[in-house]
Amino acid sequence: MITAPQLRAARALLGIDQRRLAELSGLSVPTIQRMEASESIIRGNVDSLMKLIGALDLAGVELIAEGASSQIGGRGVRLKADFDPAKILGGVNADAKFPVRSVA
Repeated sequence: MITAPQLRAARALLGIDQRRLAELSGLSVPTIQRMEASESIIRGNVDSLMKLIGALDLAGVELIAEGASSQIGGRGVRLKADFDPAKILGGVNADAKFPVRSVA
């Protein structure tokens, strides 16, 4: 299972664009775009998801499930369990420790 934010983060960590990920996975650029535009868990053809996950794995990305630990270690980035996108996407949150500007 992979989420759209995980996919975007994996691509950013690798420093590749959607076109390069499409080449590595054997998928089309529109397929990658649809996957990245998903709300959360990417749904789709099992074969396409396996190609995507396989390409990320070969490129050096380890997908870590929520609440799981990394099996082989290495550097990583993970959202905190209490992550609230409202803190960064709109207005100043009274609980925020840093000012946030609205994104238009």
